[in-house]
Amino acid sequence: MAKPDAGAVTRGAAVEPRADYFPHGADVGIRGIGPTRESAFEQAAMALSGIVTDIAGIEQKASVTVECQAPTDALLLVDWLNALIYRMAVDRMLFSRFTVRINDHRLQGEAWGEAIDRRRHAPAVEPKGATYTALKVERGAGGEWTAQCVIDV
Repeated sequence: MAKPDAGAVTRGAAVEPRADYFPHGADVGIRGIGPTRESAFEQAAMALSGIVTDIAGIEQKASVTVECQAPTDALLLVDWLNALIYRMAVDRMLFSRFTVRINDHRLQGEAWGEAIDRRRHAPAVEPKGATYTALKVERGAGGEWTAQCVIDV
């Protein structure tokens, strides 16, 4: 799987949204980083898709809407990712673009993608669920937001 650039963010600089990974035993740690909490959630979803296949090969033919709510940002991230994993499994889709709006711990999201084509997409793993392991959603000293957790594969 190709890993997105994990370049450093400097204080006061514009934060470029990006998806990232971190080591974790047999499962996969994913991380979304962005200038806003919503952007970090979108990038975490990109990282989720990136553990399955090269997201550049996923066409944006259809969209699904996801809504969830939770009492904290961290729990909201787990709910968001688990809702996407559910849609991947039930709808047999892969996603390559996401939008997220968060208001009062309620998330409204949209994911664009297409039906899985096993020959073309060659899925590497099947995500089973977002976990509470290494779970965090926080704003860094430089203003960037990080949303991360471990995905059970």
